[in-house]
This record gives sequence, structure tokens and C-alpha cells, in this order.
Amino acid sequence: MFFFTLIVCFVISILITPLIKKLALFIGATDKPNQRKVHQSTMPRLGGLAIFISFIVGIMIFKPINPASISILIGSTIIVITGILDDLLELSAKYKLIGQLAAAFTVVFLGDLQVFFVNLPFGGQLELGYLSIPFTILWIVGITNAINLIDGLDGLAAGVSCIALVTISWMALIQGNLYVVAVGTIVLMGTLGFLFYNFHPASIFMGDTGALFLGFIISVLSLLGYKNVTFISFIIPVIILGVPISDTFFAIMRRIINKQPLSAPDKSHLHHCLLRLGYSHRQTVLLIYAMAAFFGLVAVIYSQARIGVSIFLICLIILLMEFIAEKIGLMGNNFHPLLKILRMFGITTVKDRS
Repeated sequence: MFFFTLIVCFVISILITPLIKKLALFIGATDKPNQRKVHQSTMPRLGGLAIFISFIVGIMIFKPINPASISILIGSTIIVITGILDDLLELSAKYKLIGQLAAAFTVVFLGDLQVFFVNLPFGGQLELGYLSIPFTILWIVGITNAINLIDGLDGLAAGVSCIALVTISWMALIQGNLYVVAVGTIVLMGTLGFLFYNFHPASIFMGDTGALFLGFIISVLSLLGYKNVTFISFIIPVIILGVPISDTFFAIMRRIINKQPLSAPDKSHLHHCLLRLGYSHRQTVLLIYAMAAFFGLVAVIYSQARIGVSIFLICLIILLMEFIAEKIGLMGNNFHPLLKILRMFGITTVKDRS
């Protein structure tokens, strides 16, 4: 029944996406080109609705059971409605945040989904106490927006989400968390079916309907998979989602350094920087896929490693992320503290960007 469900989800997504495309064009849910966007012509969005419908059908067929199931369905519906409204009306950031908070509060209070403590890589636990609810909501809203922020190239958000879903599902299988495996793979198959139309050159975008839904469901599944698990640190889902989290982090840092509002849009996200370096649209997407797969592999290794190796991996990832960010100008053209230090020791001859 499980494998039949996955096949049905994949087929439904493939069959329904062209219909969603016609609907988007008919109701005016389109994405028009501007100076901040890469595409050159008006594109239908709302494609995430196909992923959501596939997800609902899969849940109805397989009926995975968990105390938080109902709240996840309600929260997903809230976030998808928010995305549909944004794809149609281009909501302000304030109203989008209200929808995200409503979805997050639903799973936290109705589904009793909270992170009560965080396992530390050096051993021991950090009890969150009264910060439990704010921490959980911040995680859900943060990851939801992180997936939305990387949705800038054909197939980028869908592909990165697929890699994250594969990693989360695999880790959940190792732990014996079959609910996360079931929901994760159901969403995965629907996303793969949509990716058939969304990979470069895309014929439809997922829009905020898809990006918000994928971000929301990935954030919730990562909490279900790792909350209060004593032998695995909460760092694992952070590593799994390394690409969207790091891109969001460097975007925040870039705006602080340049004294810009945190909500200010720009063309300095990871995919923008790689395009400026001369990589093609397809090459840029595949490079970011490779980065996401690397993070997923590191997460699996980290979960099985001893403390010393775990600490080494974390330090290595942080240094590597900073090095790449400075090399490609992810925090701006003149912010290269690590490269300057390396140059002082004669390790690199890279000069600051002018």
C-alpha cells in the first residue's frame, strides 16, 4: 500500500500540474519579470498547489498516524491558502507573516509540537523552559521563509527540498520514525512530479504556494524527527537544511553590513552570485543541488560520529561556508575577513573585490 501511495502521488502531481498551469493563467496568478528576477517572460505560478493536492491524496490513501497529524494538515492548509493569496494578490510581508505564524501556532498548540530541550554536541542538554514555544515557532517560520528565499531559479527550491526530504526521511528510517518516513516520501514524490515541469527551462513556477508549503512541511518533519531525541543533536536538521539556512543567514548579515532593512530585496543570494560568476542557469542549479547533497551526507555522517569528529565536522562546515560566501561575494563585494586572514599567512592571494 505504501509504494502504491507513492506512485499515485507522483502520477497525480505529473497529471495535475498542466491543469494548475492553465488555472494560474486564467485567474492571473503569474510572475512578471523585473530587475530582481532572472526569467524574461511572464510565467504562471501557483504550481505548488499540485504538490499540495498530491500530498493530501497521499495522506488520504495511506493514513499515516501521529498525534500531530490533524494539526499538520490544518497548518499546511493555512500556509497553502496564504501562498495562493500571495500568488494572486502579492501580499505584503506583514500578511504573509501572519499566515505563517497562524500555521506555526496550529501545530504548536493543537498538535503539541514543541522543542523542550536541545541536545548539545559536547554532551548534555539545553533546557528551553519558557522559550520552548517561541523557539519552535521561530524554527518553523524561519525554515518556511528560508525555502521561499532560495526559490529564485527554475527547479531550485523544488530540488533542494527534495534532497532535504530524502535526508530527513532516511534519518527517520534509521530512527524507526515511520510517520516522518511516510509523510516525507509522500511530499517528495509530489515534488518530483512537479519538478518534471519546473526544471530549467520551467513551464510553471511553484510560487509562494509551493515554497511556503515545502518550507513548512520540512520544518515540521525535522521537528518530529529530532525533537527530544537524546542521542542525536538538534544540529542535524540544521545541517540537512544547510543551503537555505546559510543563504538566509548571509542575506541577513549582508543587509546588516550594508545598513539595509532586513526585508529589503536584492540580487545577492547564492544563485545570483553563482550566475554572476559565469555559471549558466542549469549549472547554477546543479551546483546548489550538489551543495545540498553534501550537507545531507555530512548530516548522516555527523549522526554516526563520535563527539570529536562531530565537533571537527561543524568547524569545517562553518569555515567552508564562510570561505565560499566571501569568495563569491555573498555578503557583499568588500567583506572578506577570512580571506584577509588567509592572505596574511600566505595561504591565498585572493584580493578584495573592488
